[in-house]
Amino acid sequence: MSTDEGKDEGEAGPGPAVAGPVRDPAGPLAPPGTPLVRLRLDLAYDGSGFSGWASQPGRRTVQAVTEEALGRVLRLPAAPRLTVAGRTDAGVHARGQVAHADVPAGAWLTAEVRGQVRGQVRGPARAVRALAGVLPPDVRLRGLAPAPDGFDARFSALWRRYSYRVSDEPATADPLRRNETLWYPRRLSVDRMNSAAAALLGEHDFAAFCRRREGATTVRRLLRLDWARDGDGVAVATVVADAFCHNMVRALIGALLAVGEDRRDLGWPRQVLAAAVRDHAVHVLPPHGLCLAEVRYPPPGELAARASATRRVRPVPAKSVPTEFR
Repeated sequence: MSTDEGKDEGEAGPGPAVAGPVRDPAGPLAPPGTPLVRLRLDLAYDGSGFSGWASQPGRRTVQAVTEEALGRVLRLPAAPRLTVAGRTDAGVHARGQVAHADVPAGAWLTAEVRGQVRGQVRGPARAVRALAGVLPPDVRLRGLAPAPDGFDARFSALWRRYSYRVSDEPATADPLRRNETLWYPRRLSVDRMNSAAAALLGEHDFAAFCRRREGATTVRRLLRLDWARDGDGVAVATVVADAFCHNMVRALIGALLAVGEDRRDLGWPRQVLAAAVRDHAVHVLPPHGLCLAEVRYPPPGELAARASATRRVRPVPAKSVPTEFR
């Protein structure tokens, strides 16, 4: 199973199954046989100035700047490689992104000792402060610590939660939030969108709402999809699934907006889903309204089993059964 949508949506994306020592022109991260420690990183970022999460030659990406900063703080000869819960696309934001990296245990221990010797904040808290000094202002590290045994940022996840913000009153929309809110010219009915969304819940083949990748399944379990207006009247969609495929969230939201403005009937999104082929009438919305809000993991003792189960590729279900979000 892939965890994509920003390839996970670019909502959560492919990427290596297991992070490990990286070799690049700067040399090896660590000699063979060096003990490693797996670190969990919790990240937030404004995606406006990035070409998405995944490293790309000649492009500014969240992965590249974070790996470079982590390598500097831990004084490594080469940047460690990050494995991420959701490979967000260009322009997509995150408040609850999670990644992991395998680094030499000695480098992590040395970083902790440096803090103790200097009388500074120790361990993970010190590392977070140190990274804040080298990361650009549009990326912040919320947490950094050794991960429990069996933890894999991508494959151990139970589900990912995204939000998408739509202001259907652009004349009075908050200009300070324009980089995270889609301004929509027509009034939307939240009730109509919620009625249409309810028929999409459960495990289905979401090929109609995904950009296909060779060898990847488009079967996903959609746990939650609903709308509510916030205190400013902005329509906010909450979307939760075990994983996403490329463009899935933005295509689903695009289909629901067509229902919300009464341009399509309530059953249309479900009909598109059942067809299991891309429908050009479904508009994939711009990325800036999308934010990865949370990634949920099982208790430590269940991490390895969850990762093993997630790696199994799921067949197209003979009959889709709605699943309640818990």
